[in-house]
Amino acid sequence: MDVHTHHRPLDAYENVIEHLKKKHIRITETRKAIIAYMINSHEHPSADKIYRDLLPEHPNMSLATVYNNLKVLVDEGFVAELKVTNDTTTYYDFMGHQHINIVCKNCGEIADFMDVDAIDIGKEAYEQTGYQITKIQLTAYGICPKCQEKLKAAGESFMTYYEDK
Repeated sequence: MDVHTHHRPLDAYENVIEHLKKKHIRITETRKAIIAYMINSHEHPSADKIYRDLLPEHPNMSLATVYNNLKVLVDEGFVAELKVTNDTTTYYDFMGHQHINIVCKNCGEIADFMDVDAIDIGKEAYEQTGYQITKIQLTAYGICPKCQEKLKAAGESFMTYYEDK
């Protein structure tokens, strides 16, 4: 099984730990906690949120430690950094399964979208270019349903991708 594929959180956790050990990356209690947090998160947390959520159980942990651990996980391809338009905060997403992140251009809400065709991009890219694809990170931008309602209520309109076609 590919180290970036998982069906259960425990499998994903064990795969990440095993991968890091093979790379001789130290496995600390804090690192384990951050890995578990990311795998079990159903949102796209900021480093600050991760820090605040884990601090009660890890009172000696610093925000810098969270950032350093996230950098390792990003560098190893387990976590993606998400930048939201008009927001200086970086959000993080565990990449245990291929998906597309959709970001609302108005409020910054992030949702995951599964698309079989998008998942085949790596295979198609290899067939067309010969590149062995090691990572794909897709982000789509749009306007979430809540913001659409607010814009409609305010009488504002917006252009969508498919209206242009």
